[in-house]
Amino acid sequence: MSEQSYDLIIKNAQLIDGSGQAAYSADIAVIEDKIVAINNLTTAQTSQATQIIDATDLVLSPGFIDVHTHDDTNVIRTPDMLCKISQGVTSVIVGNCGISASPVTLAGAPPDPMNLLGAQKDFIYPTFEDYINAVKQAEPRVNVAALIGHTALRNNHMDDLFRTATDIEIEKMATQLKEAMSQGALGLSSGLAYASAKQANIDEVKALVKQLAAFQGIYTTHMRTEFDEILEAMNEAFETAEHGKVPLIISHLKCAGAGNWGRTTETLALLEEKSKTQKVACDCYPYSASSSTLDLKQVTDDFDIFITWSESEPQQAGKLLAVIAKDWGISLHDAAKRLQPAGAVYHGLHADDVKRVLKYKRTMVGSDGLPNDPHPHPRLWGTFPRVLGYYSRDEQLFELPEAVHKMTGLSAGEYHLAGRGEIKIGNFADLVLFDPKTICDKATFEDPIRKSHGIEKVWVNGQLSYQKGNLIGQRHGRFMRREEATS
Repeated sequence: MSEQSYDLIIKNAQLIDGSGQAAYSADIAVIEDKIVAINNLTTAQTSQATQIIDATDLVLSPGFIDVHTHDDTNVIRTPDMLCKISQGVTSVIVGNCGISASPVTLAGAPPDPMNLLGAQKDFIYPTFEDYINAVKQAEPRVNVAALIGHTALRNNHMDDLFRTATDIEIEKMATQLKEAMSQGALGLSSGLAYASAKQANIDEVKALVKQLAAFQGIYTTHMRTEFDEILEAMNEAFETAEHGKVPLIISHLKCAGAGNWGRTTETLALLEEKSKTQKVACDCYPYSASSSTLDLKQVTDDFDIFITWSESEPQQAGKLLAVIAKDWGISLHDAAKRLQPAGAVYHGLHADDVKRVLKYKRTMVGSDGLPNDPHPHPRLWGTFPRVLGYYSRDEQLFELPEAVHKMTGLSAGEYHLAGRGEIKIGNFADLVLFDPKTICDKATFEDPIRKSHGIEKVWVNGQLSYQKGNLIGQRHGRFMRREEATS
């Protein structure tokens, strides 16, 4: 290679390139936002670099892709995105679980669970293009790609969310979905477990999913249930995606409720069987507790339920539901009803099921964090280092290259994020330098807003953006339209 001037050279790194292949020692060179060389560079070549980083004893990997977020309005309102960049996350996918910030027109307060994304004043993007422009103007520290929420579409065209849509309403939703897809959305998400979408029958969802194939879109779903009838819910998802001839991604695959612990052997067997005839995958978060709005149907004394916020009883936030109910001298159900609208962490999963799903070869990592919770689930701040530290290094659930693959190359492949997810020549220089011996999550259920340890440096589109616990320089994230993702 002839001598040329590089903007950045990272030398002596243990390179884990995101493909799942073993680590190897190499130098990489970056010009502007792209990786331009991967090899052992000569002294003459390195002398031409503007900046040289010695990565001895450290791992260099692609930037992590958080495939399951609810950061829709936060990438605009809080564009530094410290909770994500501090984990090594360089790209987020928003619009999950049927709820998205756009295209949305609200007549009043956002319905549950759209209220997880913000208040009525935060939903100011009637078209998907409006949302893209707002993200570009905000210039977040991470890259952003977006799904369109089924519940968001229902909100726009129905006067009552607690019924199935009419043919005319479905047609209006389909038209708006097609417009958003033509503007660069990745696909459609649904949240059929929530009351605001639960009355949508399979035909309503099929009619919308059918619009995606022409755009090479994908369908992701928070299924109708993750409890006793989970296999039936999975089959509904498979049938819906197959009808639309599009790939399916099952969101945060889990078996919830003490009576279902251990059933991931069944769910994963079904997912693997279906993979023989259609394209399927899933994501999960590495914790044995879930988090969402407070749902009366999930209230039980089988496990702890922690209240993260309450509009009607704000002083009760930060307490267990059981303690609140005892203090008030009423039942768990009555206490939950009095607290609504509210948010909760449900300690209703089994650690062995989490391990089983996380290890499965088609599983990507997604935080599913709720950035607007005053006392969030620790997954918002700790997901990705937890996979690398606790599950890979300490528990030895999988080797480090496989862990990184689940957070980078696999995710970019499933979501068609071209130029992301792998360290290779021509790809964008989204990079994370971390210490494999010390990387770990520090966020806990008691103290959830804590930065992880072991993330040394993070580059987004070739620009240093985070270093040893501190934000660095300007923000360099971009909006990733679907056209760019499939080019």
